[in-house]
Amino acid sequence: MRNTSDPIKENSNVMNAQGGDKKVMKKILSVALSTAMAFSMFASVAFGDTAVTPQQQFDALKAKGIFSGYPDGSAGLEKEMTRAEFAKVVTKLLGLKEITGTLTYTDKNYKADSWFVPYAEAVTAAGIMEGVSTNSKTFDSNGKVTIAQMATILTRALDLEIPAETNNSAPEWAKGYVQAAINAGLLDAGLNFSANASRELLVGASFTIDEAQSIKVESYAVTEAGKVVEFKISDGETVKVTLDKALEANKETEVKFTYKDKTFTEKVTYVVTAAQKVVSATANNLKQVVVTFDGDVDADSAELESNYTVDGFKFKSATLSSDKKTVTLLLPAEQTFTSQKAYKLNVSNVKNSDKSKVFKETVTVTPVDTTLPEVSEVKGLGTKAFKVVFSEPVKASSVNTTSNFRIDGKAISGYVNFTYPSVAVITTDLSVGKHTLTVNGVEDYAGYKLLQKEVEFEVVEDTTAPEVVSAKATNLNKVEIEFNESVKSVSKAYHTSSGKTGTVTVEDNKVTVDFENDNKLSLGENTITLEGVTDYSNNSATRTSKVTPVIDTTRPEVASVTAEVYNNNHVFTIEFSKAVEAADVAKTANANFTLKNEKGELVTTRGFTAAGHPVNAPKFVDGTGNKRVQITTIGELPQGKYTLEIAGIRDIAAIANTMLPYTTTVDVSDVAKPKVNDAWFVQENTGNGSLKDLDIYVTFSKEMAVSGNGSAIDPNKYNYQINANGPLLPLPNNTEVTQVNAQQVRISLPAKENGYLAANDTLNLRIANVADTKDNYIAGNVVSTPVVAKDSRKIGVESAKAVSDKKIEVQFNGYLSSVSASDFAISATSATYGLKLNSVETKDGNTLAHFEITTGESLDATASTANFVTIRSVENIQSVSPNGIKVGTVNEGLTDGIAPKLAANSNFNVVEGAVQANGKKQYTATLTFNEALNVANNTTGFLARLGGSEATVTAVAAGTNSNQVVVTFEAAGTTQLTGSYVELYLNSTNATNKFVTDKSGNAADASNVSVQRQY
Repeated sequence: MRNTSDPIKENSNVMNAQGGDKKVMKKILSVALSTAMAFSMFASVAFGDTAVTPQQQFDALKAKGIFSGYPDGSAGLEKEMTRAEFAKVVTKLLGLKEITGTLTYTDKNYKADSWFVPYAEAVTAAGIMEGVSTNSKTFDSNGKVTIAQMATILTRALDLEIPAETNNSAPEWAKGYVQAAINAGLLDAGLNFSANASRELLVGASFTIDEAQSIKVESYAVTEAGKVVEFKISDGETVKVTLDKALEANKETEVKFTYKDKTFTEKVTYVVTAAQKVVSATANNLKQVVVTFDGDVDADSAELESNYTVDGFKFKSATLSSDKKTVTLLLPAEQTFTSQKAYKLNVSNVKNSDKSKVFKETVTVTPVDTTLPEVSEVKGLGTKAFKVVFSEPVKASSVNTTSNFRIDGKAISGYVNFTYPSVAVITTDLSVGKHTLTVNGVEDYAGYKLLQKEVEFEVVEDTTAPEVVSAKATNLNKVEIEFNESVKSVSKAYHTSSGKTGTVTVEDNKVTVDFENDNKLSLGENTITLEGVTDYSNNSATRTSKVTPVIDTTRPEVASVTAEVYNNNHVFTIEFSKAVEAADVAKTANANFTLKNEKGELVTTRGFTAAGHPVNAPKFVDGTGNKRVQITTIGELPQGKYTLEIAGIRDIAAIANTMLPYTTTVDVSDVAKPKVNDAWFVQENTGNGSLKDLDIYVTFSKEMAVSGNGSAIDPNKYNYQINANGPLLPLPNNTEVTQVNAQQVRISLPAKENGYLAANDTLNLRIANVADTKDNYIAGNVVSTPVVAKDSRKIGVESAKAVSDKKIEVQFNGYLSSVSASDFAISATSATYGLKLNSVETKDGNTLAHFEITTGESLDATASTANFVTIRSVENIQSVSPNGIKVGTVNEGLTDGIAPKLAANSNFNVVEGAVQANGKKQYTATLTFNEALNVANNTTGFLARLGGSEATVTAVAAGTNSNQVVVTFEAAGTTQLTGSYVELYLNSTNATNKFVTDKSGNAADASNVSVQRQY
């Protein structure tokens, strides 16, 4: 351990190392700590064992100013060291500040001009040396220093570790200090520590200390994406350090390594200019989102608006800032965000500037507009128009009104040409000179109106038609041309010849020309001609510009794949990085999409073919520009993880690019969006006069989050409305939202005089941005639901379905904690059937009950004449919710969920036909079912065998009667029907492929459609 005891008093000749000024001591310790850790590298080398001679050591230290030598130039190594010499060496070694103007000691030779005084004062101020004894005023500059004293001072000055065990001949008081110096390689263990120290001994120790201090890191370089740091050492060597975890970009981090037995701790920063993460997404208006990265991003991918998605919205443009760190996203004119609503913004397929990283991040953005629109710029466009630029997107309806603009206090006679989102060109005659524009009433999308603003601008005569500033062709179909001023119109645009025309779009000073495929640009240089390029001073000219298309060679990529449940089907949504070819997407049994289960097996049910391809043709989502595709299953998939493989999809570039095969894992364990199942209220007197409080209970279909962005207990997620024409109100202050159970919350409004609701008032609740525990946000993100009084709330039946001739499934529209079968019965045409309860489960937060008829009767094939009814009065109903809400009066017609089956005692008739041209004989079999059918003309629907050999099914069709199926098959012409065994089987995949169903769409059970007959 280190010694922190009082000054040495055991021997009056020992120089005392007391604690000096704290600031000085901090400097000593900072040097000492950085030096002491280095001495272990010399510990195994005995003093004097080095290949460097004492004279060479002296010369090296003299060159650094640590030693000076004698006037005759000699080193005086054989001489005994004095206290003055020791003070100088310690001062120089530790980098202490030499002190002048102070005389602490009273020796006769201790004067301001004495060479040693600044050093003696320095070590005294640092608490390293004192007078010849404690509190002595005598320094004794020529006094000698024993080896034990030298070791003690150096050990303390360098903060060396004092070992617990010693093995040296030093006096008892000095053994620990001496051992520390020996262990650090400063002294040899065999010395006579009571003897005076020589200059040679001090030179050796000083050289060791200086060498330890001199080894340091001069520079470093970070390579291999932050995984490796190479340190350049002061002795010319390089140390390569491989890290367990890559350094975080642009963050200072400590890296430790060992070199020559010395432990280094260096602060390094992996400086990266290319972006590594999305810092934030902000929206200070309801039309634009600013995405900020922590570095530079690639312009091509950053300005691709399809790389940014928010459910329900499509961005019109994505504009990268000049510093390449922020992207401004703009919604189209017809779409607007809701203020203070949190949205999930998906950033995908954006690359950083060195393309070492492709972003796939989701950030939350909450648009909040708290500022009024302002005028950013007013510019005269000659003498016939002027341009106004606003600080944010504004409503065209408020800009197109010329009454909102006045020039020099006078109304304007003219018209407004508004370019979304924030530029207006107003045509009116103006005189040359300065004018004052007054703007008033222009409105942004939050409803804030610009306060009256006066802006001075200057009008100069414009006699020159617009000039081309730049032109670029991003593909073979589009050219973008920028002019030096606002363009009013272009009469015609074409390339190469006047017949290869394009469609012109003018937005302020930018003109876009779109060429159809028949008129597309050539791969080389093209001359673009724009006729009648006219500015707002009616200067017009024909302008030409040469462009060489930048061929789109970027393959389309899949930006994201998500899954959700909609209408009891799973819907996979695939987001592509760019528009893709419709012919590759919208086709049935599309082999470009393949679904496999968690085991890697093809999914061949629920709307997928035997090859795992979707039966239903994938569809483009409207308004997404052929970038978003959806695949809808037939029924929900079993929960679990699935692998979706996508390949062969081309983009719509003039020279199409085909995507590389893509595979992703989609977890459909829980992707269903929560819904509101129930909402009711209780308004009661508090017992304090006429004060009434209001409790609203909301039951969701799933377990809801109670923390994070989707928290269902955040009062800000709710608004209420009293009566249909009433305003939408925020919850009052002090409203508490608490969780009743995993699916239900209680909204407790504070007591109010006479309450919130009068006798005939209605109550509605608006719920926004709440999510379940799996981070699935409520369907639509915002829902409105009526809230009824608890006393009038009764749980009803959403559906009642006969799943067999004796079993019924009943879906209630609420959650029941108790279901009593004696509350219910089946009412048929002429009888009432008793029921028993087989089981109860929860579906979407509501109760699904499975009943069975117990009285011996059976339902007919379609259950068309039977109803599920309550047989008790409401007050006696035993089936209730946890909140005590009962099932109300029920009379629900049964829907047909009964699979068709072969009619009882039906004949399996086979008719033998003639031998066909192919040498085979044709047979026709007729099957009769117990109800009318839908029959698919699909030969894979049935399997046939004749005489033990497989026959070929050639046709399947509905029979003459609606409840019949006719199967045609053929076998070898030599086969005789008489005496043969005929077998006919419905394909086992009928449950999903539905070759044979009843009129309600219930698939026949293949296990029950298996017939054999001996002829």
